[in-house]
Amino acid sequence: MNAIRILCPYRFAGQWVFDDPAVNLAREPFVAGIDKILDRLVADIPSAGNGFRLIFSSGSFPGSSLRLDWLRKEGGGNWYRCDEYQLEGWLCPALYKYFEQAPQTLFAQALPIEPQAG
Repeated sequence: MNAIRILCPYRFAGQWVFDDPAVNLAREPFVAGIDKILDRLVADIPSAGNGFRLIFSSGSFPGSSLRLDWLRKEGGGNWYRCDEYQLEGWLCPALYKYFEQAPQTLFAQALPIEPQAG
């Protein structure tokens, strides 16, 4: 299992969503505060709503700029706190497609999607 993963969230119908065919997810939404955390995380990425790279891991990695700390389970998902933004957000059970159990800490980095040569 990879220690570092990459998703490419984008806006659909005004909501942050992502697709990951490897785990059978399509337009999986970020809700309940995680959307607000993503808004803050990508504030400096032009056209982030068209898509950005979200690199994440349960361990710290060079370049990570966001830390989420586990708070509690609820509704099959897990609540996390982002001290930097003073926000809490809920990650749905799709989290378990990437981790066997909810990590105590999540680290992330947001980067623009670079155009492909061609």
